[in-house]
Amino acid sequence: MTLRLISLLCALLASPAGAADRFVVLASTTSTEQSGLFGHILPMFELDTGIAVRVVAVGTGQALKIGMQGDADALLVHDRVGEDRFIADGHGADRRDVMYNDFVLIGPAADPAKVAGLTDAALALRRIADAKAPFASRGDDSGTHRSELRLWKAAGVDPKAAEGGWYRELGSGMGPTLNTAAGLGAYALADRATWASFRNRQSLALLVQGDKAMTNPYGGILVARARNPDDARLWHDWLTGPRGKAAIAGFRIDGEQVFFP
Repeated sequence: MTLRLISLLCALLASPAGAADRFVVLASTTSTEQSGLFGHILPMFELDTGIAVRVVAVGTGQALKIGMQGDADALLVHDRVGEDRFIADGHGADRRDVMYNDFVLIGPAADPAKVAGLTDAALALRRIADAKAPFASRGDDSGTHRSELRLWKAAGVDPKAAEGGWYRELGSGMGPTLNTAAGLGAYALADRATWASFRNRQSLALLVQGDKAMTNPYGGILVARARNPDDARLWHDWLTGPRGKAAIAGFRIDGEQVFFP
């Protein structure tokens, strides 16, 4: 774990709770934080329960590690394979489906790889590799990065072994990755919610969508070694209950619903 993340966790666990004396530490993805979803739903939860939620926004891989170490009470992540392993290994007390959206392939409007309008993600990635067109990968073991690697595998391409330097692993969150793609005129895989909220698009456009392989489900997990298990259970039940589902469905970006409970 990086020193910066350790410092953030210490601050979240030790700082005054502000308006609420009770709090839950939630390790979640950068997409849920950067899209604005938490800014929409967390005040509703706190109003209903009097419990604050302190979010550690990291990639899904890092969120799962935080949960394994017992440094979060609950998780909201998007890598079903990793989630099931987390539960099987005894780190999680309960996992539930929360919501879904989808991934989209973003790229320069000029589209040198000629992928615009495709609904086959694997075919689109093969064309990008054949064209050696710049591709910006999060490269951070996030749920998005894990999904991207599965799509490359389905395409029969190992981008890390490719020549020409067109594939760039950044080790960054979704927003910074899109900023890099905009600056380079590169392709990138993004979750729809972060793309919808992203403003520095420059020449970037949404080029490929609609493949079932690009479905992006999110799961909520209670951590087995939760510091605040009772309040974490209240959060878990609220998020997956009628109030949480209504809050998620009511979140819009420019009038567009981007998460579906």
